[in-house]
Amino acid sequence: MLERLPLRAGDREARELSALRAAAARTATDPVPAAQLAQRYFDLAAARGDPRYVGYAEAVVARFAVPLPAQLLVIRGQLRQYRHGFEEALDDFAGALAQDPTLASAHAWRAAIFLVQARYNAAQSECAALQRLGRSTLYGGCIGLAQAYGGQLDAAQASLLQALGASTEADQRLWLLTRLGEVAAWRGQPALAERRYREALDLGRDDGYLLAAWNDFLLDAGRPAEVVKQLAGWESSDPLLLRLTEAEAALGLPEAARHIQVLDDRFAAARLRGDTTHRAEEARFQLELRGNPDAALRLAADNYRVQREPRDARILLEAAVAAQDAGAAAAARDWLRATGFEDSRLRQLAHASTRVSGRTAGPASVPP
Repeated sequence: MLERLPLRAGDREARELSALRAAAARTATDPVPAAQLAQRYFDLAAARGDPRYVGYAEAVVARFAVPLPAQLLVIRGQLRQYRHGFEEALDDFAGALAQDPTLASAHAWRAAIFLVQARYNAAQSECAALQRLGRSTLYGGCIGLAQAYGGQLDAAQASLLQALGASTEADQRLWLLTRLGEVAAWRGQPALAERRYREALDLGRDDGYLLAAWNDFLLDAGRPAEVVKQLAGWESSDPLLLRLTEAEAALGLPEAARHIQVLDDRFAAARLRGDTTHRAEEARFQLELRGNPDAALRLAADNYRVQREPRDARILLEAAVAAQDAGAAAAARDWLRATGFEDSRLRQLAHASTRVSGRTAGPASVPP
């Protein structure tokens, strides 16, 4: 046996994919069933953290000649952002909106990319477009996250809660509850954060982002045994395998050594492919599991040039402190100072990064 495939012939999802593939094959020139199949592949990639589904979706889209219709441009934009081709993805979403200005999903994805890039004014413009289209739940999630990243956690929580109250769709509720868990953790409310995460988990849907955020919360709380239990069976996802391995190492479990080698091999293979999707995870791997802060810092700095979410700032600050290179974390400190982002852990790391020996950053600019 080389590998156990994630789907079996009798699974509901396998039957659903089979039906979608058959519909796409029957009407090879019709973009609608092709878009439905590609979207389902993308959703599975996001849910399971398995990039093979992204390749399947890319193959479906590649069957169509350019210029692509709007629905396929939206799918291609999602696939490009998954691989961190953010500018190309923004172009695809803009092209889709030029064909159909009512495509709320294109505005939502553009906002998501702008938030990753810390371009908050641009993100808020996309949020406003969602509001004009009458998409109140999407608007609430969009503006809530922009507020959170921009140093307004109280307002963010209110916006996300309002959106949650208006939503009955399970995937939307899962996303909103996950973000509410993050906001509560940033606000120093661990009991509330745990309640939100558990509400999201109780929806019973696979979601890679939720599992990563929840298990980061558990690791920060010193609860690695729960991480091992939660992530058993998720080894196909690099981000989740990383967290599982951190927990195994913290507990001194023998499985940690094997999983460290698996991660080493996967990151090496990604480098050969030119795949930089998981640079932040590789930086964390080098710091936490390989004890190599200099390599971690190089990776974290490269990642931060492309992605500037709070978790990206955190690994950059942690690596800079470990490598005793104050100057390398200047971009993250500048972001904290400009936004007023309120997470106390990041602000303490920023303060610590100005006080390490070796290369210095001058006077501390971010209070602890």
